[in-house]
Amino acid sequence: MTGKRYDALVFGGGSAGMAAAARIAAGGFSVAVLERERELGGVLNQCIHSGFGLKVFREDLTGPEYAERYCQRLASASGVDVYLETTAQEVGAAGAETPLTVYGYSRLHGILELSARAGVLAMGCRERNRGNIGIPGTRPAGVYTAGFAQRLLNIDGYLPGRRAVIVGSGDIGLIMARRLTWSGAEVLGVVEIQSYPSGLTRNVVQCLNDFGIPLHLSHVVSRILGRNRVEGVEVSPLEDGVPKQEKAFRLDCDTVLLSVGLLPDTELAKKLGVALNPETGGPLVDAGLQTSVAGVFACGNLLHVHDLVDYVTEEAERCAERVCEYLAGEYELAQHRVVPGANVRYVVPNRYFPGRENRFYLRALVVKNQARLELRIGGETVKQRRLAHVQPSEMVSFTLKPAELAGLASKADNALEVSIA
Repeated sequence: MTGKRYDALVFGGGSAGMAAAARIAAGGFSVAVLERERELGGVLNQCIHSGFGLKVFREDLTGPEYAERYCQRLASASGVDVYLETTAQEVGAAGAETPLTVYGYSRLHGILELSARAGVLAMGCRERNRGNIGIPGTRPAGVYTAGFAQRLLNIDGYLPGRRAVIVGSGDIGLIMARRLTWSGAEVLGVVEIQSYPSGLTRNVVQCLNDFGIPLHLSHVVSRILGRNRVEGVEVSPLEDGVPKQEKAFRLDCDTVLLSVGLLPDTELAKKLGVALNPETGGPLVDAGLQTSVAGVFACGNLLHVHDLVDYVTEEAERCAERVCEYLAGEYELAQHRVVPGANVRYVVPNRYFPGRENRFYLRALVVKNQARLELRIGGETVKQRRLAHVQPSEMVSFTLKPAELAGLASKADNALEVSIA
């Protein structure tokens, strides 16, 4: 067994983990990155389309190009050790006297016992599958999650099928509709249970409209057909939330891709005893992105599902700055609650610093044009902002500056309420 101690352990070598590790190392602290895959980059490695880095690098990059930028940063940083093909199997919580300890198992490194004074959870998220949504029918070959199909095609070089139907209009599903079309397959349609798309508007336009691929809103796949291989799907329209079987139609296909949402990968967080947010599925965090377990922080898609990798990087670097403060014994404890108000599903982080700049992300519960973001403390309006359009699939971000909090955070009721009108 190999034992080593660091200032910080970062779990996950995707966009969040790499950004956090690079920033912690830049602060002069030693850090280890544990990644279960053969290379750093996470899901970015299979996202060969462009659209990454417009905010962070002011360039239009592919996923692998974006990942490579941070791989180079880690390679040139001092005090960073990367453990690839390493699975964190057992973990012990951090505390005032007991450091965070993890036992990792690796084909490359053997058995590892790594400890640190702080940890960053950046394991990302997993795709929901057929079992999560319960589509009736047989269990033939040819049913994939969209992300797995993306990996098969872009990394392994296998075409999943020739005639596909995509269930759900999440961003990965939309992008795969275009990718399959480019590869010579026919995409018969995208079936979405909601009355609005689940992915970004730009992906609906560029991946469906530009290729004439139908989007069936307020529809469900009510049955998958086929014995050995998928032969088709039955699609039913929804009326008052109820599938109308008498209006169902069949699409003959050999492949079904599921793009029906993502779930934070919280297995390690649960082992550490981290409290979870019922709205996001990820950890509850304070203003500095510290979880309920002292010294353990969280960021990226593990914390809440982002729509842009640039936001993941931004959040991870800010998390790393707070980790550096924690390691230096300068972590600010004075914080107040953040609560979602009208038409807001969740706000992250769940607390705010009264005397410094705060950055927030939220998801709306409504689809609305010409909306208004409203922030209140103790019934008094702190800030308002016009939003041209909001919908649940598109994340809203905003910053609250110290001057905007002057005199309000000292109120008896100092909770920040975030609403959309």
